[in-house]
Amino acid sequence: MGGTGEEIARSASKVSLAVLASRILGLVREQVLAGFFGAGTAMDAYVVAYRIPNLLRDLFAEGALSSAFVSVFSAYDQKYGAQRTYRLADSVLGALSLLLFFIISLGIIFAPHLVRLMAPDFSSVPGKVNLTVSLTRIMFPFLWLVSLSAVFMGILNTKGVFFLPSLSSAFFNAGSIASGVALAVFLGHLGYPPILGMAIGILLGGVLQAGVQLWPLSRLGYLPRPRLDLHEPGLREVFRLMIPAVVGLSATQINIFINTYFAASCGEGAVAWLNYAFRLMYLPIGLFGVAISMATLPVASRLAAKRSFVELGQTTSQAISFMISLCLPAAVGLIFLSRPIVQVIFEHGRFLRHDTLMTATALSFYALGLLGYSGVKVVVPIFYALGRTRWPVAASFLAVGLNVIFILATIEALSFRAVALSTALVMSINFLLLSWVLYRLIGGFPLREIFFSALRVCLASAGLALVCLLGRELVAGSLFWETVALILVILVATLTYFLLLWLLKAPEIQLLRSLWRRFLQSSWRRTDK
Repeated sequence: MGGTGEEIARSASKVSLAVLASRILGLVREQVLAGFFGAGTAMDAYVVAYRIPNLLRDLFAEGALSSAFVSVFSAYDQKYGAQRTYRLADSVLGALSLLLFFIISLGIIFAPHLVRLMAPDFSSVPGKVNLTVSLTRIMFPFLWLVSLSAVFMGILNTKGVFFLPSLSSAFFNAGSIASGVALAVFLGHLGYPPILGMAIGILLGGVLQAGVQLWPLSRLGYLPRPRLDLHEPGLREVFRLMIPAVVGLSATQINIFINTYFAASCGEGAVAWLNYAFRLMYLPIGLFGVAISMATLPVASRLAAKRSFVELGQTTSQAISFMISLCLPAAVGLIFLSRPIVQVIFEHGRFLRHDTLMTATALSFYALGLLGYSGVKVVVPIFYALGRTRWPVAASFLAVGLNVIFILATIEALSFRAVALSTALVMSINFLLLSWVLYRLIGGFPLREIFFSALRVCLASAGLALVCLLGRELVAGSLFWETVALILVILVATLTYFLLLWLLKAPEIQLLRSLWRRFLQSSWRRTDK
């Protein structure tokens, strides 16, 4: 792998370390929810209520806004001085805050209609709709907090600061856990549903997520001062790029709505089982797919601005190969170890053995699409860097149609599992389609390199699968032994995978060794000081 590949991998490794901390805390949050509330009425209501503002979160925070803002901010940073570049950021914050004020207000007012639209079958359980409406109204302002955080992260990433912004979501999880649990116990003693405390904890965690990024921003010489300047050309450009992206991402949100609608019709606990399974599947997506995507975007934006399509093609190939080498073995591990993983992490308190089995089957189906899901995260930002946003938009709407077809064809036989299987199939098709379009747009990229990299990864992953298959029966007994045995199986499987990659002379191994050597050297220098 060349210089840009090492740059992406080095940045991605920093992001992955921070995301690892966040994902671990995210799993702790899910463990707390599973232990306190299991997979019953309260948890179903919480998942749907949290999902409603989250549908807009991807549009205004981590999706359209983030990609559009980073592209324009990067261009400003190269062409103009810091003063005008930061003025653009202030204009974006001002316009965004005003827009979100109206959206959040409407969301709070029309929460009952949103809940009945997304989960009409909740009305069959007394009090479930009212609880979901209350939780929705509490959590809707989280949309503004996470949007601020996305703008802050975009500024820092453009300036080459990756670790602390990526760690901000760990502060969100820590804050939402600590405050949520305390408030849940307190409100429970007062006679209110304890799940309301977890909803308030989401808001307090959002304050921490945005606030922790103010310190590195101040070190760059920037303190947010939201202002509304509609004459700022960069602001208009951000919203111009956002509009097709919002349209494209709206298809993804429609898919989420469809999935929630069908899951809610599959009986008590189905929404929660799918949620727990997806949270586990999203761990490797966040560690690898999102990390590589965040690291690729600034490099791709720079190369696209210079019209260096040969280098951009090489960068794309390296990013995809690197993603495959990390995500494919993760998918294999999740499929073969789904039951013991769910058992160790969630089977406590009100989360019962039946919940474990149902969540594990959903996780196995979701894991089939892990490679496609992560791949979409990697290639879509490259389309934004090129300014060719209509292709992800078209692919997203195609995915909506395919999703409905797949679910309707399988839901009678698979019940809630049909949602997980459809998600996996749709994201895999989406990735292949977008990769083919991108290949045509930039005049090609080294497919031979990707093919042989994937072949080596498949062979090494077969060894990992064998270790998981033989070792998963050891995960039995007490919670302590189950945890120790699962960790040992994962470690042996991981070592087997990387040993086989080394024997196959995979270039990714050399890159990972280089990154590890850099990490040890930097750690030694910090210790020596």
